[in-house]
Amino acid sequence: MINKIMREDFAHILADKNIDWSRFANTTVLVTGANGFLPSYIVQSLLFLNEQKIQNPVKIIGIVRNLNKAKQKYKDYQNDKNLVLIEHDVSMPFSIEEPIDYIIHAASQASPKYFFSDPVGTIKANTLGTSHMLELAKEKSVKSFLYFSSGEVNGDMFEHKECVAEDDYGRIDPADIRNCYAESKKMGENMCACWAYQYGVPAKIVRPSHTYGPGFSLDDGRAFSSFVAAVLNEKNIILKSDGSARRSFLYLSDAVRGYIKVLLDGDGGGAYNVGNDAEISILELARLIVKVSHSKKSKIEIHIDPQNVSSKVSHGLLDNRKLKNLGWKPEISEEEGFSRTLESFKL
Repeated sequence: MINKIMREDFAHILADKNIDWSRFANTTVLVTGANGFLPSYIVQSLLFLNEQKIQNPVKIIGIVRNLNKAKQKYKDYQNDKNLVLIEHDVSMPFSIEEPIDYIIHAASQASPKYFFSDPVGTIKANTLGTSHMLELAKEKSVKSFLYFSSGEVNGDMFEHKECVAEDDYGRIDPADIRNCYAESKKMGENMCACWAYQYGVPAKIVRPSHTYGPGFSLDDGRAFSSFVAAVLNEKNIILKSDGSARRSFLYLSDAVRGYIKVLLDGDGGGAYNVGNDAEISILELARLIVKVSHSKKSKIEIHIDPQNVSSKVSHGLLDNRKLKNLGWKPEISEEEGFSRTLESFKL
């Protein structure tokens, strides 16, 4: 259900004068993982574009694994002929007859809870799925292909540098099951580079930092998700570490502006970090969320869990200067962003 906060977000995205929205007129965009938190906001932003800005609408084909879930997510668009939802597992071959102008491959099991419960499924979407979508991009001679990767491909560089750029790479232990995500995302990036080199596929790569906003799953296993869920239910926030680890958090509308800018104007074969300018600690984040929630019941408790499987890196700031060189910049502060997020969940 589209609420007031989401519509304001879509308006914020479309107000970006650094993006030439007319390039989507009379085109078809295929989005994998269209049920997902990040790609669904891209889909809805493009549908909002049809409503607000362009006379020759963009058509969106959303590839999803669960059609019933997708119909529920997009129920406000059930009569919109410019949105077509197809149930398909991207790890299986895919074909479609109609022309495709842009492909956004975002299908992935990005939540840490899947890295141990389904590591093979995590790998398949990032490798087999990427292969199938790149082949489709080659067949359709698309204008642009956007692959969703992750800062985890940088490996242990976060232990050696305060701010990690796109070409900074460290060690990733291939025998660590948790690295099913990092290793397969890294392979997906190399596949994009290879298809760009050998076949001329205009593949671009984005590496999202921790991204939050309306619509994320409250039980996806990430720290900010559990913090928001706690204060919405007026429960205490439970930290399973000392909270000293630092992370960069980017609000969803800022992130989508970055993704679309890379899709349209990024260099083929190139990777772009999409993150905020600074980090805050997990403990500071917990305090911020309690503050903007105005909850009188939620407090912060620290219960260090030795079995905690979350990333052990102490910080995770991505250097965003390459994306800034395209004219993008983050605009929503953490305080405003988490306030908007909490309000959205209440509507």
